[in-house]
Amino acid sequence: MTDTAGAAGAGVRRPAVPRAAWTRLAVYTAIAALLQADGTIVAVALPSVGSAFDVAAGTAAWLMTTYFAVYAVGLFPGGRLVDRFGPGAVALAGLAVFCAGTLTGALAGSFGVLVGSRVLQGAGAGLASPAALAGAVSGFPAERRGTALGVWGAASGLSNLVGPLLGGVLTEVWGWRANWWALLPLGLAPALCVLRWARPPAEIRRPAPGPGERPSMGAVRGASAVAALTFAVMIGSFYLVEQYLQHAAGYGVLRAALAPMAVALCIGAAGPVAGRLTDRHGERVPATAGFLACTAACAAYAVPGTAPHGLPLLPGGVLLGAGLGLLFPSTSRAALNSVPRRLHGRASSHLSFGRLAGAACGTALAGLAFRDGVTTGHLRLALAGGAVLAGAGAVVVLRWFRRPPAGDGGGDGAEG
Repeated sequence: MTDTAGAAGAGVRRPAVPRAAWTRLAVYTAIAALLQADGTIVAVALPSVGSAFDVAAGTAAWLMTTYFAVYAVGLFPGGRLVDRFGPGAVALAGLAVFCAGTLTGALAGSFGVLVGSRVLQGAGAGLASPAALAGAVSGFPAERRGTALGVWGAASGLSNLVGPLLGGVLTEVWGWRANWWALLPLGLAPALCVLRWARPPAEIRRPAPGPGERPSMGAVRGASAVAALTFAVMIGSFYLVEQYLQHAAGYGVLRAALAPMAVALCIGAAGPVAGRLTDRHGERVPATAGFLACTAACAAYAVPGTAPHGLPLLPGGVLLGAGLGLLFPSTSRAALNSVPRRLHGRASSHLSFGRLAGAACGTALAGLAFRDGVTTGHLRLALAGGAVLAGAGAVVVLRWFRRPPAGDGGGDGAEG
């Protein structure tokens, strides 16, 4: 995998970014934040949904399982459509399907219809996700994409913070349907913005690349593996700490949510800085530092005698958030800069799939750690495993994220 340092050399002037590119970045980042927050908003409402339709907690969980399964399946055709028709057209189609599912869910009179609404939302997300990432960097030269992706990473971190808070308030004040009604304007607003500001004139039907023009996607798959490790560590640690604080430390739901909130704020703060560092030094240094920070954060609480709750939990949370913030822009930039712009849709779909797969594995492994009960000993053992996983991520980065030969800017490949 090429570590594209771009115009990082001393005395080299970085290419300018047009104002329209920043506008498109804002619009497509909003789409990504919506998709990121959707799962957490609905997750908070699951107990109320179960009560309303008289279904068990395990059955209500199908609202999440269905959404993410359809989302994952739709990513690869979505990526190919982005490469063929451009991110604007595919983002609009995805948001239209997503909003149709949202309206169906808000009006659902049975649990089966509500599950069907999540199928539609997942299908829309599968189209919109690769379009959002490809569109966000569409106006940035290869040497400046880290900066754009730093903003992207910050928005992802903050959406993880806003989602549970918004879902909790809506459910508490207006009931579970308010979550679906709120998602409707949140989906329509970026669609209108795409129509107004984010569809450049050049975005017309694109010819598919010929058989001899297809570069290797190996670097993209490697970055996808790094993304999977990142999300396995992030989501797994979130699950572990929240479960421990509620079931073993006696915290209430809101107080227990403060730990992942602190991590999310640190991700948001670190993202833009990490993006600039990636543009200046390439992907290898920030990504390695990110995984090492995550390793240290997990290992610190795996040591017997340390307090895994209260204020002593804060330093590790800050370190974990900073590490994750370093990883987001470097991983995405490594993938996107390894292929021509005409293949950014497919690269984005691989990255999104890696994140979803990593999140699923992280949650499953964390749940397995607590299968015999939520105890301090099980938490420490699980966090030790998280430290090993993050350490493996650092090794993968050192193996795959390499510096380019002198004079290689690692730009847009054949597309220039």
